[in-house]
Amino acid sequence: MSRDDLGAEVRVTHPARRVVSLVPSLTEAVAATGDAALVGATDWCTRPADLDVTRVRGTKNPDVQAVVDLAPDLVVANQEENRALDVRRLREAGVPVWVTRIETVDEAFTSMRRLFTDALGWEVPPWLVEAEQAWAPPAAPADAVRPRVAVAVWRDPWMVVGRDTFTGDLLGRLGWDHAYAAASDRYPHVALADLDRGDLDLVLLPDEPYVFGPDDGPEAFERVPTALVSGRLLTWYGPALLEAARELPAAVRAHGTRA
Repeated sequence: MSRDDLGAEVRVTHPARRVVSLVPSLTEAVAATGDAALVGATDWCTRPADLDVTRVRGTKNPDVQAVVDLAPDLVVANQEENRALDVRRLREAGVPVWVTRIETVDEAFTSMRRLFTDALGWEVPPWLVEAEQAWAPPAAPADAVRPRVAVAVWRDPWMVVGRDTFTGDLLGRLGWDHAYAAASDRYPHVALADLDRGDLDLVLLPDEPYVFGPDDGPEAFERVPTALVSGRLLTWYGPALLEAARELPAAVRAHGTRA
């Protein structure tokens, strides 16, 4: 027995040879490490692009029986992405489920290491070691200018990334000032006028969960520059962290902020 990120005891098989993932970022992480073991994933699991496994519906409504029929050694899930109800139903059906809890970059690294070693019985993958190194630069000088950035996640009504989120912590690790870090909610609703305001350097418009595009998002802003970015780089904890460390700072610099 091992305990997952929520402290639940999970019966594990080492090494795991049949894995079902209910989280897109975990699917990418598992596939990058041991793709032969991955036998099922959700319809939203788009990475790797050539992933050929049984689909078990969505993150919020997985087909429990389809998962059971795959006879997995382990199902991997996430506290925010997946419902406790579905985790309970799978466990009641005799399926071991490992639930991750990730709200910071450091938690992502710790959780990923535990997933691969404690849950799956595999070695720590090289991409994880590289990502840890990429996100451990020297501390920025105390007087360094920090671009003030917000991340929109929905439109009509407008919603942004708020407090206690992986994305918010990632912004801080990049040396940016997360404009809604002190919000009362994790994903608060905001008026467009409060988002399109003079004290912001940039609003990031990702392509998930709302699919912002060239004609859907930037045209709403009159005062603040915007940047269309990959939502994967802002929210996925896995191999995407390597790309995020390289590409997100360039996205800010390209839009004339003070980064």
